[in-house]
Amino acid sequence: MTTRLKIGPADHGMPLSLEDFLSADEAEGYHYELIDGKLYVSPQPNLPENWVEEWLADELRLYAHQRPDVLNYLSRKARVFVPNREDVTAPEPDVAGYRDFPSDPSVSDVNWQDVSPVLVVEVLSEAKPDKDLVRNVELYGQVPSIQEYWIVDARQTPAAPTLLVYRRFRRRWRKVLTFGPGSTYTTDLLPGFSLEVAPHT
Repeated sequence: MTTRLKIGPADHGMPLSLEDFLSADEAEGYHYELIDGKLYVSPQPNLPENWVEEWLADELRLYAHQRPDVLNYLSRKARVFVPNREDVTAPEPDVAGYRDFPSDPSVSDVNWQDVSPVLVVEVLSEAKPDKDLVRNVELYGQVPSIQEYWIVDARQTPAAPTLLVYRRFRRRWRKVLTFGPGSTYTTDLLPGFSLEVAPHT
């Protein structure tokens, strides 16, 4: 009988193969990613962060239903494989939006390695903000399909966050754009989409 690997917060930084990572038993209450072949452990979002995540996912999902020609799949469980790293690197954004996602895919036929998003969104964590402000800026910038990376900073007041937007220009990010609480964000990436930076239920 094969014993499954058990992982938890004490294993942060442990070298790990993709196969062991995918089959491991995870201690509850934490989020696990594989970055450069090492385990990255962070806390699960607290309730205010989750509230903001759900708001963003709802806004984008509504748009995807209206414009499947622009976004035809939204995921809050995506794994984004970054090419040309020394070892397996697959950050897991809070929200990922896809274009030309396979229709009615069979689970046995499509893996996360086979698809790549055009938009990724992260809500900053109180515990590890640098994960999204530094690490993921670099990693998502190395994924050619990703045209925009949104970071929502709701650490002070969840109902009045700040939106930071990285837009791709050729192979690099443009200078980050900042949108304060109550402002409205529109983008050519999502024609007809308008996001008021004010979460609501």
